[in-house]
Amino acid sequence: MKFIHSADIHLGKTYRNSTGEAERYEDFFHSLSGIVEDALNEEIDFVLICGDLFHTGQILPKTFAKTIETLQPLKEAGIPCIAIEGNHDWIHRRNNISWMEALSEMGYIRLLRPDRTEDGDYRFEPFDEETGMGGHIVIEGLNIYGLGYIGAQAGSHVERICNAVTTENNLLLFHVGIWKYSPVEIGNMKIEEAHPLAEKFSYVALGHGHKPYVIETPEGTPYAYNPGAPERVNFGEEKYDKGYYFVTVEDGKFSPEFRSTDPRPMLVEAINIDGTKDADNALARFCEQVQEKLADISDKRAPLLELKLAGRVGFHPFELGRERLRLALDEFASPLHVEIKNHLSLVTRTGGEEVVKKSLAEIENDVLHELIGTHSKYKGREEELAVLSLAVRDLVLKGDIEDDELLGLFSKDV
Repeated sequence: MKFIHSADIHLGKTYRNSTGEAERYEDFFHSLSGIVEDALNEEIDFVLICGDLFHTGQILPKTFAKTIETLQPLKEAGIPCIAIEGNHDWIHRRNNISWMEALSEMGYIRLLRPDRTEDGDYRFEPFDEETGMGGHIVIEGLNIYGLGYIGAQAGSHVERICNAVTTENNLLLFHVGIWKYSPVEIGNMKIEEAHPLAEKFSYVALGHGHKPYVIETPEGTPYAYNPGAPERVNFGEEKYDKGYYFVTVEDGKFSPEFRSTDPRPMLVEAINIDGTKDADNALARFCEQVQEKLADISDKRAPLLELKLAGRVGFHPFELGRERLRLALDEFASPLHVEIKNHLSLVTRTGGEEVVKKSLAEIENDVLHELIGTHSKYKGREEELAVLSLAVRDLVLKGDIEDDELLGLFSKDV
């Protein structure tokens, strides 16, 4: 038996209001197309997508149509695409069918989702081809179970998950991270909480963290695999291997081979312009350092850039605004998308003494603290709510949050 284990494809991800919006949108479909092509060439038995097929639960109709077009060759070849929901796939308003459920009803994926009893136990019903629902599917004697995203308390569910499985020769799809390895900050469990899964499942197919890793039992036997994301989804992933697992099964032994994909080049760098006296000199040093960094990238596609300006300077940081820096970059780099973080500090001299004024980021933070603190209801919570406000700002600017998700953040009493 042969199958592909992929995860975190994030279809629909792009940078809204960016000149590279359309091209970035295509990157993620390019990743999925490559996986489909490999599946067809290798004549595999099935494909696994372990959560976050989509970047958000509320996708555009064109994203749904393009997903169908991309998955169509698998359907025509009779290769099942078995999927679970990740935290990004969930829709926050459950009065309508989700896009994942629609794909399953139409036969493009087999969406696995367990039922829960009144006591909170798990029940994996057989997958129903007509309804497109179920928690358990059998392919050539291999029992495949799907969980999806549980959340921060996933580790406490492991015992009930194992108790619900009474078969042998089992595989589990689980959208969860392992704290020791996962780069994400939520939806993880401790490695010792995961170990009981090895007694019930011969192969645990993970998703969630975008960095590949393998989990072993205390005795050193591998049993759980996370392929990471095939494309670079967020800044900070520039050094991660990108790809998926091609798995062969012989005599009950699972042998995963990591296959690399071709993600768009990404550069995350701190640009040191410490000591510059004026904005023109600082801009020249900025361009020189970025060009040196880009020279190390052999990929000729337009790169994704995140640049952090650091240092103490003799001019006001506002003189080196984001738009001015972007225009300078366009002359030699033509990045697909660029994000610039200004952490410069202004240095002046008063009475012979050096005075360091705050950076733009520090000024933004101070202003928010003051605004929030003027309301008596939020006294003592200025730092917490300032961090939340800046995080929401960054998500909106990056296009990483949809209207429903944004409303969900503020639907609770902060």
